[in-house]
Amino acid sequence: MPTSRRIAIAIAIAIAVAACTAACGTDDSGTAAPASTTSAAAGVPTSQQATEPSTITVRVDEMAFSPAELEVRVGDTVTWEFADSAAHSVQGIGDRAMGINSPILNEGSWSYTFIAPGNYRYLCSLHPEMRGAVVVQ
Repeated sequence: MPTSRRIAIAIAIAIAVAACTAACGTDDSGTAAPASTTSAAAGVPTSQQATEPSTITVRVDEMAFSPAELEVRVGDTVTWEFADSAAHSVQGIGDRAMGINSPILNEGSWSYTFIAPGNYRYLCSLHPEMRGAVVVQ
C-alpha cells in the first residue's frame, strides 16, 4: 500500500477517534456532555460529523514566528509563510518533531500536516532564539 494511502487512512482513523472521544466526554462541572443535535442539512448528528482539517498560517517575519504558539487538531496543516529580509527555517526540536524540517527560505511558504497528538517544539536553525510550538489535540 502506498505511503500516501497509509497516511490518509491514519488521519481518518485519528479524526474518528478524536470525534468519539469528544462526544463521550464531560465538561469541567462534572455534568454529562449535552446530547448531540442533528444537522438538518445532512441528517447526521453533529457530534458524529467529521470536522474538515484546517490550514493555519504562521508568519515568519521580523525575526519571529507569529503566532509563536498555537493549538491545532490532528489532521490540520500549519503553513509557515516566510516574509523577512533574513533567511529562516523551521526545525523540529526532539524526537516527536523530527519530521518538521523546512528548507532555508526568506520568502515563500512551507507546510507540515500534524497526524498525531502531542506538543511539537521548533526553532529557526539559523536563529535558535526564534522558537515556536504547536500543540496538537
